[in-house]
Amino acid sequence: MSYLVLARKWRPLNFDQVVGQSPVVRILRNAISRDRVPHAMLFSGVRGVGKTTLARIMAKALNCESQEGELPCNECSSCLEIVAGTAVDLHEIDGASNRGIQEIRDLKENIRFLPTRGRYKIMIIDEVHMLTNEAFNALLKTLEEPPDHVIFMFATTEIHKIPVTILSRCQRYELKKIPFAELFQFFKKIAEAEKVTISDSALEMIAREAAGSVRDGLSLLDQVFSFGGEQMTDEDVSEVLGLVGSQVFEQLGTALLDEDLGSALKILDQVCTAGADLKRFTADLLHFIRGLIICRVSKSPAELLEGSDREIASMTEMAGRQSSETLYNQFDLLLKGAAEMQFAPHPRLVLEMTFARIVQTGQLVPVSALIARIDELLAADGGETAPVAQPAASRVPEKKKSEPLAATSDDPVRLSEPAPPFKVQTQQVSVAPDVKPAEPNSGVVSTAESTKDVRKDWDDFVAYVKDRKDWMAQIVRLCDSVRLNDGELLMRYDDGSQCTILQQSDNLKILTEFTQDFFQQEWRVKVSANGDGRSQGSGDGAAGLQEERVALRRDPLALLVAEVFNGHVGDVRTGPRSREVIAVMEEEN
Repeated sequence: MSYLVLARKWRPLNFDQVVGQSPVVRILRNAISRDRVPHAMLFSGVRGVGKTTLARIMAKALNCESQEGELPCNECSSCLEIVAGTAVDLHEIDGASNRGIQEIRDLKENIRFLPTRGRYKIMIIDEVHMLTNEAFNALLKTLEEPPDHVIFMFATTEIHKIPVTILSRCQRYELKKIPFAELFQFFKKIAEAEKVTISDSALEMIAREAAGSVRDGLSLLDQVFSFGGEQMTDEDVSEVLGLVGSQVFEQLGTALLDEDLGSALKILDQVCTAGADLKRFTADLLHFIRGLIICRVSKSPAELLEGSDREIASMTEMAGRQSSETLYNQFDLLLKGAAEMQFAPHPRLVLEMTFARIVQTGQLVPVSALIARIDELLAADGGETAPVAQPAASRVPEKKKSEPLAATSDDPVRLSEPAPPFKVQTQQVSVAPDVKPAEPNSGVVSTAESTKDVRKDWDDFVAYVKDRKDWMAQIVRLCDSVRLNDGELLMRYDDGSQCTILQQSDNLKILTEFTQDFFQQEWRVKVSANGDGRSQGSGDGAAGLQEERVALRRDPLALLVAEVFNGHVGDVRTGPRSREVIAVMEEEN
């Protein structure tokens, strides 16, 4: 006799042998015992979870000749014929091969006749979603009012493709993916029955790879048994199936969290040498880090993760040593790296650089922890400035020259070493001329006096404008003469057509902002042309800008910064390039 694969050898023959579908099994058994069997049933779910198997078991139970004990008995002639595939009253149709209207017409002609031996004539249509619309329409009336001796059973993996008119005429049973623990126990039972010695960790890899499908898992198990005979090791499973064990991910995760780039690259090299698919490996690593995050934030990670108790306990212990922000950052960087790998000619290089970025980022702590530390240092300092109320994000401790300025946003900040003692600045706050404030409506506080001259620095001003609005710089460069007169910057053109667009109020306001930001003077700008008497001034725009500067100078956040650093508000800049800020703090020696 030819070899029977595990997927067929271990196919359930009765309801008790069905794995992981207890709710559906209970409904079907009660329907038989209480004589409430519907005339049309639809089994849906992913591949390999028991849709067709349950339909066959139900067919055996309905036509079983035994009236005692559990049904089906699998001993009467009806049950044996269905198992052998020779039952004349059971018609199993492949919806993918018999999907046209003519096949449905033949089926309707067939069901007119009474069953030959059993009580019912049973029609099983597998992959029913493959039928054409015409075939579905031809089936509607028969499906709604079939003869008393006919029962329809449908199976599908894509229930959304079935017309609602068909769905409304069926009793639906949604089969779920088989839980990891039940798959593991089932595969362990099979290994013992087949007299194959295999470790729990190897079975865990197979159960995880099965992804809730019994048939997929049995196919993998069959392949592994054929390779190793009666003795199977973790290495054999990894080699045959190209899978990576959870221990590898634990070692790699530990290396990345410990900022050990050398060990991480060595593990990656071993994975590549073993022939594992890098994109699949990266996806599994993403799932592993997701598991760490769940173990870090959830009180019951076992309910959300597929894995053994040993694996979840190990992940929980590893996640407990890290902050949530560190794990979030690792996942985010790895996710970006995985996206880049999809189109990269050398995926391994992308993954290696992703590891380098993860290690370089290091450990992260929440900004709230930094603020709390700053509050403690302020209170302990007892100096000129007492702790200030919210918003606390504007308090910035003094850093060493070798360290970057601590961030004050809601993003996490790296602490590579303990923060130095906090010292309050007693000098005025100074900001570089071309920096940008973090908020669109906030200004940059500056005490530096402008030393720029209109004539000497005009070319630099044109370059300044070009960096912001190229088209405007081209027009400013055409200006024939420029001079200052009582707080006004007068720009004159020989050709009036050259400055028409610049005289528009919106553009003139932008030019005024550029002028005031570059020269650090409250100048108004007037643009005029020779000979036509036209002149357009920025008086209204400048007045509006002046009001805006006054409001920003009185802004509570600006006053708070001045109070914290024992300074005062100087010039305020509102130009487009002043929308983000890079604070430059000078350390007292």
